[in-house]
Amino acid sequence: MTGILTSPAVTVVLLLIAAALLVYLVVALVRPERF
Repeated sequence: MTGILTSPAVTVVLLLIAAALLVYLVVALVRPERF
């Protein structure tokens, strides 16, 4: 599993997912009426 987890492609995907979650949380906090 370590070989898969340390591959650049998986790292980029995980970073994109983390960034998307952060953006969603920020938008939910700033614009709570949309949720």
